[in-house]
Amino acid sequence: MNLTDYISAAPEMTLLSLICVVLLADLFVDNEHRVMTFWMSIAALAITAWTLFATAPVGRVIVFDGSYVSDSLSQVLKITAVGFVAIAFLYARDYLRANDLHKGEYYILGLFGLLGMMIMISANSLLTMYMGLETLALSLYALVAIDRNNPVSAESAMKYFVLGAIASGSLLYGISWIYGVTGTLKFDEIAMAISANPGLNSLPLWFGLAFLIVGIAFKFGAVPFHMWLPDVYQGARTPVTLYLASAPKLAALALTIRILVDGLGGLHDVWSDMVMVVAVLSLLVGNVIAIAQTNIKRMLGYSTIAHVGFILLGIFCGTEKGYAAALFYTLTYIVAAAGAFGLVILLSRRGYEAENISDFKGLNTRSPWFALMMLFIMFSLTGIPPFIGFFGKLNVIDAVLSSGFPGLAVLMVLASVVGAFYYLRVIWYMYFEPNEDQAVLQASTDMRLVLSLNGVAVLALGIVPGWLWELCTQIALSIR
Repeated sequence: MNLTDYISAAPEMTLLSLICVVLLADLFVDNEHRVMTFWMSIAALAITAWTLFATAPVGRVIVFDGSYVSDSLSQVLKITAVGFVAIAFLYARDYLRANDLHKGEYYILGLFGLLGMMIMISANSLLTMYMGLETLALSLYALVAIDRNNPVSAESAMKYFVLGAIASGSLLYGISWIYGVTGTLKFDEIAMAISANPGLNSLPLWFGLAFLIVGIAFKFGAVPFHMWLPDVYQGARTPVTLYLASAPKLAALALTIRILVDGLGGLHDVWSDMVMVVAVLSLLVGNVIAIAQTNIKRMLGYSTIAHVGFILLGIFCGTEKGYAAALFYTLTYIVAAAGAFGLVILLSRRGYEAENISDFKGLNTRSPWFALMMLFIMFSLTGIPPFIGFFGKLNVIDAVLSSGFPGLAVLMVLASVVGAFYYLRVIWYMYFEPNEDQAVLQASTDMRLVLSLNGVAVLALGIVPGWLWELCTQIALSIR
């Protein structure tokens, strides 16, 4: 190893060091001053973000004997992940304090989860990817169960753990088959081995590939490996659901691109059909079942499954336009998802969880501004112009059409129309359903400010989407 290795991995090493500092410092902080742990965590994220900018490479750099890659994709995904973990912490602070859950574990587990995401994003080896995945997964299992006295949270965490262990085992089993066939774990070497020896493109490699796709689909929450997602979204405390719904989606996208494109891109004709089936099922199941939901967290969980279908269809295309569309969709989706769960947190108060869609009744009379922000977010998730969600859907549909699949494009449009029902239902409750609850929305000034910026962002990005699409296109050109 040399200095280049350490400079490239400086963000991960910096974050790990800062996690240790926060962990030790939290031991000396009592419950009345737990906000210090919050600010230390925010400072750790700020330092990590600065390190990411300071060590940004020129071009693509592969270090640590081929196990770690630093490129434009990793930089954008890591910076975005750091930002959304910070937003999750900020939205969670007041809620945790009001519900006697303001413990250092939430922030420390969140930081460990971010470390796992960053390792996954820069993995250039199946083994490195698996290490990052397990670091993230173990953190999420504990986060879901952070409310020890809540049997629903404990049940969700156990279900998540058991199904996650099965998915991890499936992924590891697929890795063993890929290694057995190609003789290597590094993505670039796997791609070279398949290219140099077409005879490897046979049943044993396809068998391993199928298990890898099972693991990828589970981490994304795609059908038919989605069973955990609605239950965990509903059972976990809302700040944990917010964390789950935002930054980890970036790691799941990196997992998919690194394995299927960087490593197994030569097998596109093989894995594309599998991905298409999973994506179409996710579109149909997610949108149809979401209609029947009365719990907004569960509804947003099923809608997440439908959005994952769009992301996977972008990757299914196997083109630079498709990869750019998938990246663009993921980045813009988590902006809206973070805002939606942030507003659920805003409506909650001590002893009261605003988890049902009916809890949004009359929000316009209580707070016209935040009702407007929720309207922006729902319109974006629906795909109504000029909000950014419209351009996300449009880019994926365009990529699918360009790849020669008009039938899929029509299905995506129809699925979006179905999805409009349950999103617009929330707006109906806010503006046209009266509510006797006139409780004042309790939130700190900084949370109100960031939540307002979050809501405005889905409109602002939709008005000027060109720069983000150009960035995603440039990154897609660098994907092998």
